[in-house]
Amino acid sequence: MPLSHKVSSDSPIGMFDSGFGGLTVARALIDLMPQENLVYIGDTGRYPYGNKPADEVRGYAKELAWSLVREYGAKMIVVACNTAASVALDELVDELPVPVIGVIDPGARALVRVTRNNKVGVIGTVGTISSGAYVQAIRTTGASVALTSAACPGFVEFVERDQTTGDEVMVLAERLLAPVRDAGVDSLLLGCTHYPYLSRVISDVMGSGVVLVSSADETAFVVKQELEATQLMRAGATTGEHKFLSSGDIAWFAQLGRRLLGPELETATQWSNNKI
Repeated sequence: MPLSHKVSSDSPIGMFDSGFGGLTVARALIDLMPQENLVYIGDTGRYPYGNKPADEVRGYAKELAWSLVREYGAKMIVVACNTAASVALDELVDELPVPVIGVIDPGARALVRVTRNNKVGVIGTVGTISSGAYVQAIRTTGASVALTSAACPGFVEFVERDQTTGDEVMVLAERLLAPVRDAGVDSLLLGCTHYPYLSRVISDVMGSGVVLVSSADETAFVVKQELEATQLMRAGATTGEHKFLSSGDIAWFAQLGRRLLGPELETATQWSNNKI
């Protein structure tokens, strides 16, 4: 249901995720297009999404996306959360008056592009894997590959506790990754934007011969192409303004987010769904 929504090249790119994982996508966007303005909402007050019912996650996604459009004037929405994209992307595309980009299709295309033995794997939250979104996305590429998927409950919580190394996470990774490792995959898609922060542990478990694929860079390229196609790319060499909001504890979001993203996340402010 489109509304009158005037945007310009100076309007920000709007992004949301259940917490910190989408910062991998924000990092890729900032590095590729430093001149762009950006507003990022981390829904840390309601994370994690991966074990929640699809209808509940769909409702969160709509709240966040519409807030970015109405409150912050976003010219595009990036659903920087695999779980949300897997259950809500199509509806957001239909409802919102601006382009909506997810992380699933770009990641799937990158995965089938890098495989050598045509055995590929995807890991993600329970919600993402059970949705079948990656099965469909990989089928859409037309590539003749054998896909093995595995849900990895607990990974998100480790990342958001800033616990990305150590025996505890290694033991969990060895157990959860066993199906994809035993399938002999040579490329593995990290189908959750939190998982790149665990890439060292995941790589140690999978072995050096397995290529880990993150959708962050691929998503950033798709965003750039869309902005160019709609003539909404911000011109000039001036560095864009980057706003970061959280629905949970602001100090924790800023502290951990700064370590994960970098100096761009100097401060964070509160987001509340009471606005909409």
